[in-house]
Amino acid sequence: MAVTDPVVTDHTALPHAPLREARVPADGMYEGRRTLRRLPEGWQERPYELIDVVPQGPLIGAEIRGVDLARLAPALREELNRALLEWKVLFFRGAAITAEQQRAFALNWGELETNPLLARGSADDVVRFDKGGSATPTYENVWHADVTFRERPALGAVLQLREARRTAVTPVADMAAAYDNLPDSVKERIEGARAVHDFIPGFARFYGPERLAPLQDLFPPVTHPVVRTHPETGRRTLFVNTSFTTHIVGMERAESDRLLGFLVRQAHVPEYQVRFHWQAGDVAFWDNRATQHYAVDDYAPHRRVAERVAIAGDRPY
Repeated sequence: MAVTDPVVTDHTALPHAPLREARVPADGMYEGRRTLRRLPEGWQERPYELIDVVPQGPLIGAEIRGVDLARLAPALREELNRALLEWKVLFFRGAAITAEQQRAFALNWGELETNPLLARGSADDVVRFDKGGSATPTYENVWHADVTFRERPALGAVLQLREARRTAVTPVADMAAAYDNLPDSVKERIEGARAVHDFIPGFARFYGPERLAPLQDLFPPVTHPVVRTHPETGRRTLFVNTSFTTHIVGMERAESDRLLGFLVRQAHVPEYQVRFHWQAGDVAFWDNRATQHYAVDDYAPHRRVAERVAIAGDRPY
């Protein structure tokens, strides 16, 4: 039996009905190839000599092995700092350090902040998150960078999970990637723009005026660049968040709300994220200048206890 070639029809030559109009919501998130650039342009990547770095994804997040956080020589501190700049968030499995050791580790990067809005741990600069049961409902399950309502927001934070009956999950997003992938038209709109940050929106849903009003003079509203420059890597990072950014200076409220809504949604893109699954005793150290994070509220009614120390930062520019 003879085999014949299939008939190929040139559909471009056939008449067809016009394609119906289809609109998608303005300022939406669209599919397509995304630029995932882990390192700054021109950055010279070198092997690590004192630590084992296990990437948790192609863009952000690395587990660090072979380190005793209670003993940090200067050369080891420098190598960990390079890893932090290159991976934005570092994870230390089963570190199980004391609160004082946690403080000592963080002090290698600068002085520690106190935060009167949060529960105190074993020292004034240790924050204790004791969640579940009858505790205050969580206020971390939204994408945010820490304390951007300060004139000098935190450089970073070191958090240890002390107690958990169920595995905890924290996604962390790379806000340099979020900026890189903005449409050029949006980059032009926010070039040089500044936004107001205030602690009240992030806490007023959980605390009454009697708790917040006395702190208003301590934490007045501040303005920061919508896009900040990382002081060590030079990367440009998107620096607005749902918890504390209230409006963009010089814009009408409706325009500001619409643009901020689009900008804060950039952290939601999975390609920009790493998801860390915690066990008690694990430690995470994130660069607050380069990332946002989201504490997943999936543990009720079980108790979850964590302690955090935050390292004072610089004025964003």
